[in-house]
Amino acid sequence: MKTKTFLRRCACCGIFIGLVVANAAHAQVSTINSANIHPRAVNEIPGATLTTVSNYPALISFNEQNVSQVATNFERNQDRWNFSTNGGTSAYAFANNDFFQVSMTLTLTASAISPRKEAGFLFSSTIGGDGQFIVNTDGHEVVAFGGPLPFYAFPATFDSGETITLGMNYFLDGRTGLRSIIYSANGVLSPVLAFSNTEQGIIDGTTLGGYFQIVNDPTNPSNSGSAAFANISIVPEPSALVLLSLGILPLGIMLHNRRASASL
Repeated sequence: MKTKTFLRRCACCGIFIGLVVANAAHAQVSTINSANIHPRAVNEIPGATLTTVSNYPALISFNEQNVSQVATNFERNQDRWNFSTNGGTSAYAFANNDFFQVSMTLTLTASAISPRKEAGFLFSSTIGGDGQFIVNTDGHEVVAFGGPLPFYAFPATFDSGETITLGMNYFLDGRTGLRSIIYSANGVLSPVLAFSNTEQGIIDGTTLGGYFQIVNDPTNPSNSGSAAFANISIVPEPSALVLLSLGILPLGIMLHNRRASASL
C-alpha cells in the first residue's frame, strides 16, 4: 500500500501538521456503494416468518414473527447485512488500515423484552471472531464488546421501540500511533479506545455491517421482533488524525457530550 505525507493546516490555530494517509485504503472505503443482505445467517427457528426490506442506504430491515418452537438448547435466528462495493453481490473485506466513520439510526422493537432481542453493528472475522456494538431489549444495554473491539458500555439504557443513532470512528491516533476507535450513541461519545489485539486494530478480511438477533421462546407463539437500520453512512476517516495530534479532540468530546447527554 502506498502512503503519502501531507502538511495540513488546522484552521483554528494556524499550525501545520504532517499526516500519513493510506490513500489506497481510503479509496477502497470510498467505493462502498451498497449492502450485501444475508437473511437467516443463523436459522435455528426455520418455522418463523421473516420479512426483509433492502433499500441501502435509506433503510434495511428484518422482521421476525412467531419465533417459537420446542426448545432443545439456546436457539436463535440472526439476520445480517454487510457493506459492499459491488452492488451487494458480496461483502466488502476491510483491511487493518481501512479507517472510516460509520453511522446509522436503529430502531429495535420487540413483542416482549425477554427473551433477548438485539441489534447493531457487527464486525465478523474468521480469525478474531465477532465484535458487536449493539442495543438489546432485556439488558437495556448500549454496549460494544467481542472480537478485537475495545469494550465500552454507555451509561444510558435502551428500551424496545426507541430509535437510537449509533456511530463509530476508526482511526490512527496521532498522539500514540495506535489504531483506535470512538463509539457514539445519540451524539454522546466514548473515550478514545485503543485496540489491544495482536493486529492492533481491525483484522484484514473483516466484514462490517448490521445484524438483528432474536432468541426462541417455546412458551410464546407470538414471540416477534424487528430491527430497522436507516440513514446508513460510511466514509473514510482522516480528520481525527489532525484533532488528536493537536490534543483538540478530547476537549471537543467533552463539550459535545455536555450538549448531547440530555438526549440519550
